[in-house]
Amino acid sequence: MSVTKAVIPAAGLGTRFLPATKATPKEMLPVVDKPSIQYVVEEAVGAGLDDILVITGRSKRPLEDHFDRNVELEAALEAKGDHARLELVAASNDLASIHYVRQGNPLGLGHAVLTAEPHVGREPFAVLLGDDLIDPRDPVLARMIAVREQYGGSVLCLMEVPRDQISLYGCAAAQTTDHADVVLVTDLVEKPDSADAPSTLAVIGRYVLDPAVFGVLARTQPGRGGEIQLTDALRELARMPASEGGGVRGVLFTGRRYDTGDRLSYLKANILLALERDDLGPDLRAWLPTVLDPEGS
Repeated sequence: MSVTKAVIPAAGLGTRFLPATKATPKEMLPVVDKPSIQYVVEEAVGAGLDDILVITGRSKRPLEDHFDRNVELEAALEAKGDHARLELVAASNDLASIHYVRQGNPLGLGHAVLTAEPHVGREPFAVLLGDDLIDPRDPVLARMIAVREQYGGSVLCLMEVPRDQISLYGCAAAQTTDHADVVLVTDLVEKPDSADAPSTLAVIGRYVLDPAVFGVLARTQPGRGGEIQLTDALRELARMPASEGGGVRGVLFTGRRYDTGDRLSYLKANILLALERDDLGPDLRAWLPTVLDPEGS
């Protein structure tokens, strides 16, 4: 079956960004001048996914409002003749068919994905995490979908990281295939100690999953951190036969990725993306040296 649905987990509390996220969802924090979740939705739409389910929780209503029309604001901009900003405001209204469901108890990423089962049904689907922003010039999701359509099973996005950073990620043991950018995943470990990691291939926040993952998640016991880990379910899928929806492959990603999962990385993402903008980049590039080296030495 073709992949047409995407799931975006957005129920987290965003505690690393307090106090900014006390009343504002972390997904609504701007990256330059656009909420981070809009980048993720646009990425899904760019890969041909037009049915998007956002997993939310309490205090996440601004997410729904952002992708809905703001009639009063649009009318005010229209009256002012500010068509440029009107176009920006309206851009998020009709990106896709967007649905929402509450996770309720925050029991981990695996549990968040499991709450999507009534909407997804027995179709393959994509999962996009908002902490990983993929540069639109380096799309990877369409390639992952193509690999799923060729081989079946589930497909992960993998990226080489320094060994001393692998403990921050899920880590994949993998075998090469006939395609240079595709590997067969044989095992997965959630945030291993660097000395024990089977590789330096990190799982980043893009997945294309077979619906068999729902049955596995339903029987997956809480793991690291007392949460239901998606990595644990994928590990079981990697060992299941293809006839039962098993098999896991990875697409090796070498493009530009911005980590917005912590404050410093979030600030770096803002600067890097702003530098690429025609309207902001030249002035920002000229200003940065005056801050970094005010004496001009």
